Amino acid sequence: MVQIALKPQAGNPQSWNKAIKQMEKAWKEVYPEFDFEYHFMDDDIAQFYKKEQDTAQLLNWATGLSILISCLGLLGLAIHSTNQRTKEIGVRKVLGATVSQIVTLLSADFVRLIVVAFVISLPIAWYAMHQWLQKFAYHTNISAWIFVLAIGSTLIVALLTISMQTIRSAMANPVKSLRSE
Repeated sequence: MVQIALKPQAGNPQSWNKAIKQMEKAWKEVYPEFDFEYHFMDDDIAQFYKKEQDTAQLLNWATGLSILISCLGLLGLAIHSTNQRTKEIGVRKVLGATVSQIVTLLSADFVRLIVVAFVISLPIAWYAMHQWLQKFAYHTNISAWIFVLAIGSTLIVALLTISMQTIRSAMANPVKSLRSE
């Protein structure tokens, strides 16, 4: 294998083709029985990362789908929870609780569950990322801000998902929920 560096020619893109044809002619004179093959180094390097890019694309789709399924499950759980606590919400409103206090009360359970899930998944995620990065010749250390960003975005998505249902329950007329008592 022979490696040749070609100077970039911004003004004349045909100069590389001319240089490659001259190299092929010289190759055929010296080695007539062998075919002349050439590859550009940037294409070869891009092939090294093709598998990682394909995996990243697959993981992006899987992540989006899992977030959607998780949000649907979280919404179902919020609906179930608020339906189970309808009378409690009505009593609290009659006793003077504000909408923000009721929303905070209903959301606190979900926030606790998310924090517990994060504490469980943190070491697993760190270990998996660490093992994956070790495969590369040049790799970076895993920063703590990535995990802070992950828990923050998870909490925001979860609170946005459940906020509609909790606000609707908190703003409901307490008379309707307490009528059967």
